[in-house]
Amino acid sequence: MCLILNVSRSRFYTWMKNGLSNKSIENQVLTEKIRVIHSKSKQTYGSPGITHELIKLDVKVSRPRVARLMKKAQIRSIVKRKFRVTTDSEHKYPVVENRLNREFKVEKIATTWVSDITYIKTTQGWLYLTIILDLAVRKIIGWALSSTMKAIDTVIPAWEMAQKKERFQVR
Repeated sequence: MCLILNVSRSRFYTWMKNGLSNKSIENQVLTEKIRVIHSKSKQTYGSPGITHELIKLDVKVSRPRVARLMKKAQIRSIVKRKFRVTTDSEHKYPVVENRLNREFKVEKIATTWVSDITYIKTTQGWLYLTIILDLAVRKIIGWALSSTMKAIDTVIPAWEMAQKKERFQVR
């Protein structure tokens, strides 16, 4: 057992004889207080906030120790990101009239296409996916994936793919 735990025999028997150290017991008590404060904060407090609350309770503890105990007990703060508006509705560009007027049922193929761009977060950064959908058949007829949001990299390749597919399907 000592080989598996990578502990010397003498240390193991000393531990068996004496039990937990005072520091270990203190850490267990402190970890329980951390859990209580963390749950009262609706899991939003990290080590600085919990340290502040412990100090208010007259517990002498440092932030690095709280952080270490939180990591060991797998206690993490859950922070929701603030919603950030990315659409600029006050632009001075011309706005195209709404020709569809929410009429999404189309009979004839290749007469009504709709498009959208979505953001995909990857480990290497953001990717931008542009799709073009033919409303008559409800299928994607053109798409493009790009690391930039420039029209030359997103919209134009998707448009060209849709035009090539349309030529083969209609005729």
